[in-house]
Amino acid sequence: MRRRELAAAVLLIWAAVGCGGGKTSGGGPPPVPVVVGDVKRMAVPLEIAAIGHVEPYSTVSVKPRVGGEVQKVGFREGDDVASGALLFVIDPRPFEAALSEARANLARDRARLREAEQTFKRYEDLIKKEYITQEQFDQARANEEALRATTQGDEAAVENSQLNLEYCRITAPVPGRTGGLLVHAGNIVKANDDKPLVVINQVEPVYVSFAVPEKDFTEVKRRSAGARLAVVATPQGGKTETGELTFLDNAVDATTGTIMLKGLFPNTDRALWPGQYVNVSLTLKVDDDALVAPLDAIQTGQSGTYVFLVKPDGTVDIRPVVVRRNWGAWALITSGLNSGDRVVTDGQLRLAPGAKIVEKGAPAPTPPGAEKPAETGR
Repeated sequence: MRRRELAAAVLLIWAAVGCGGGKTSGGGPPPVPVVVGDVKRMAVPLEIAAIGHVEPYSTVSVKPRVGGEVQKVGFREGDDVASGALLFVIDPRPFEAALSEARANLARDRARLREAEQTFKRYEDLIKKEYITQEQFDQARANEEALRATTQGDEAAVENSQLNLEYCRITAPVPGRTGGLLVHAGNIVKANDDKPLVVINQVEPVYVSFAVPEKDFTEVKRRSAGARLAVVATPQGGKTETGELTFLDNAVDATTGTIMLKGLFPNTDRALWPGQYVNVSLTLKVDDDALVAPLDAIQTGQSGTYVFLVKPDGTVDIRPVVVRRNWGAWALITSGLNSGDRVVTDGQLRLAPGAKIVEKGAPAPTPPGAEKPAETGR
């Protein structure tokens, strides 16, 4: 009898567990854990993304204008130099001697010119009194004019010798950073040699060149006509730098269907380096009061895009939405939602209209470049 009573009790417990397991105290399925995000209004830029290439503001290959032995190098390779800073000194002695010779020739011919001018002046008086022939007078005038021309040539030779002497001191034509040193003290260089002595890149400011599709060019040209457009460049592993669009190429590349643009960046902290590849974003306009929803909330079905809208009673419903475009972790909503609505951003696979949910902690999506907020549990 006791055994039959014990068996009946076990059957009753088993039936209770089998009938009630997996249900809440209210008799329904358990709530589905999900992550929820807010629908809000914010300023959202319209951007074109591209890959850019950093270029120096100017590049100068320093070459000698006179030949000779390099006596001194006034910098170390990789140094920053100011405009006018001394870079090289070429042996000036041959050019000092040439300048002295040119000055001596000028002094000699000036003395001859003065004598010729005095002779011609005397002959002007003598020809009037017919003391000399016309041929003698003409010869004196020609001699005076020839010596005047010779003197002018001597003056030009002096100026040229002075220039050559100045060229013995090679200075930086632009401020910038020097590259590798290609000659050293003691080397012999030639005037206007194809091989530069050093290359200087001006890195403050710098250009970032990038290409945009032909289909976007009309909008870029229209927006840039009235104001400067902001360009943002982000090197790999570096911080974001902001510049402005300064150049639109005059032709579309028929091979790639793109057009080349350039942005100018102050680069005062040297974050951008010539030759570097960076991520570029060109801002065409800013929607100051755009309605946005987390991009992870947008689902795609046979009828189009939709979201799971969180209702005040803790259940969800399917809400069709129209997405205008995406920006970072946000989707710009044209219709279907209102500011203040809450939508499911994770856990949609287990949801159906009318399903109950329970929220779990998750970070809210942040705009590109914004600081990520700390996680908060619910």
